[in-house]
Amino acid sequence: MIKTKKIVHVSDAKVSSNPDEVVVTFSLGSCIAVSLYDRAAKIGGMLHFQLPESRLDSERAKQKPFMFADTGMGKLIAKMVSMGVNKNRLEVKIAGGAAMDTGPKGFDIGKRNHLAIRKYFWKKGILIDAEDVGGLAPRNMYLDIEDGTVTVKTGRTEKKL
Repeated sequence: MIKTKKIVHVSDAKVSSNPDEVVVTFSLGSCIAVSLYDRAAKIGGMLHFQLPESRLDSERAKQKPFMFADTGMGKLIAKMVSMGVNKNRLEVKIAGGAAMDTGPKGFDIGKRNHLAIRKYFWKKGILIDAEDVGGLAPRNMYLDIEDGTVTVKTGRTEKKL
């Protein structure tokens, strides 16, 4: 059976409880995608954020909370909990954070994004189960809602997290 793709755009998040859906985000460069899944509730969600901290631009964070690691994760987790997810059961997988040749030199946004999301989960007492971060190539991330499988594709390479 062919599954329906639920696309997460840049500075966006999506949640699904439909086993016939795959939540997907494309072209993760320095951005990070975070996949969350609760096996018992069979609910998954994904965030694709661009910047590490909302304090960098609090006005923009109010308009586009999913642009930032902290405000985006807070809103996504709250939505999932409202649907019946237990945050203590969340499987957390992340991908992205590549060193891209775009943007100002020395800004290291990919590394800063990676550190910001690790710090966020550490403060919440939530462990990251798997990650595919860094490097130079963009990635796509797929979350199969039926069983929580997360696949990351980089060029012709595909791996399960």
